[in-house]
Amino acid sequence: MNPIETLPVQAVPEVAPEQAKPKPGLFKRNPPIAGEAEAIEAAKNGDAEAFSKLYALHKRRVYTLCLRMLGNVSEAEDMTQEAFLHLFRKLGSFRGESAFSTWLHRLTVNLVLMHLRKKGLNLVSLEETINPSEEDAPKRDFGSRDLNLTGSVDRVALERAVASLPPGYRMVFVLHDVEGFEHNEIATMLDCSTGNSKSQLHKARLKLRELLRQAQQQSSPLANSAPKEVLQ
Repeated sequence: MNPIETLPVQAVPEVAPEQAKPKPGLFKRNPPIAGEAEAIEAAKNGDAEAFSKLYALHKRRVYTLCLRMLGNVSEAEDMTQEAFLHLFRKLGSFRGESAFSTWLHRLTVNLVLMHLRKKGLNLVSLEETINPSEEDAPKRDFGSRDLNLTGSVDRVALERAVASLPPGYRMVFVLHDVEGFEHNEIATMLDCSTGNSKSQLHKARLKLRELLRQAQQQSSPLANSAPKEVLQ
């Protein structure tokens, strides 16, 4: 029996972002998991139980990545299933040259991008970076850590804000600030220029700050009780 057939992706819940990733970012991954290497080798040899263990270890991360990129629960569930089906077929090609979680995440990212292209969606809106206004034009600190979005930010509010971003902004933000891809890598993935990737990231960060400010104002008792003219 194909072990993937018994894996109930629909039961995967929404989860909080992971912890600990070497590169700076808003969401961080966990370090390698005990027993993972043994499970990988056993699964390569056709051990269905070992593959089920890999699924259990990584399903939350893969589902969360799909959800962040797609912004749709149903599509995220489907793509999580597709990612593990693909993993089942491609696991033999994993050589350990990078962390397994990194390899699996790249595999998942590529599948999601292929899915979006098949739907005929523009992954990045080139029009949004033509003649940008002076206020939201790209600045010279592209790729640097955004200190305005780090620190004591409510994680649930941040996840909701990311989900609310326009698709092009969300895609570049997730790939760069969450997954840690460089702009030249993102440009290749999305078939756009490096400058376009940088511009989308800058605008995504501006939009996130705006969304987080709005969320903070709406959740503040003082904001809810204050006269409208005070809030303007």
